[in-house]
Amino acid sequence: MCYDTALTKMKSQVQGFFHADFAEPAEFKPYFHQSGFTYPTMHIIKMGEPSLISKAKWGFVPEWGRGDVAGFRKKYNTLNIRSENLFSGISRDSVHTNRCLIIADGFFEPHSHGGQSVPYFCYIPTTSFEDGRDLFAFAGIYSDLNKETNTSTFSLLTMEANPFFRQVHNVKKRQPLVLDKGLYAEWFNPDLKEKDIAELMKNGFTSKPFNAHPVSPNLYRRDLDTNMAETLHEYPLPGLLF
Repeated sequence: MCYDTALTKMKSQVQGFFHADFAEPAEFKPYFHQSGFTYPTMHIIKMGEPSLISKAKWGFVPEWGRGDVAGFRKKYNTLNIRSENLFSGISRDSVHTNRCLIIADGFFEPHSHGGQSVPYFCYIPTTSFEDGRDLFAFAGIYSDLNKETNTSTFSLLTMEANPFFRQVHNVKKRQPLVLDKGLYAEWFNPDLKEKDIAELMKNGFTSKPFNAHPVSPNLYRRDLDTNMAETLHEYPLPGLLF
């Protein structure tokens, strides 16, 4: 599962990569680490608004949960939704009309090593940006809780891990669905049938290879500020695969 992300790029870099403008530019701040369990504000591109980058809270809340969001979140964890279950349960009413892209340039996955959970930072290497990390987008769904205040929520989709991510997330063997950039427009196609969406989720993972390296276990400490550059630094331990 994916509960921790990074987005370190500048506003202009995000806009250029996605060919979209921020709906509320003043609300954007780069970050090195955000935990989904704090329900942070992140940035998404909604179906029907491909040229607009909107803010949204991580943790999908369906229409029937609007009246008591805190109560809903105590009962349900919707930071991730399994792509295999997208057409049933909480997500079934949003899959056809409320698909989205969630912007990031890295995420963290747990790796089990010697009985210890070691966080790994995962990213797409590139020469297009000075920091060597490419921008990308998770496939997800969203809900509009209050259109007057532009309050939205989202969940990112996960899928069975490929061979690379089976080495990283070596217990649950899952990975987030990072959609190939060439499929963004198709993901937003309102005419897709259920079988078409299922096919996209099954085969739409980016063709760009990922890198991953271990980072400090302090990532999991809630009493420390982990939103700093050092959080992304490699923290090798003896005997790790890579």
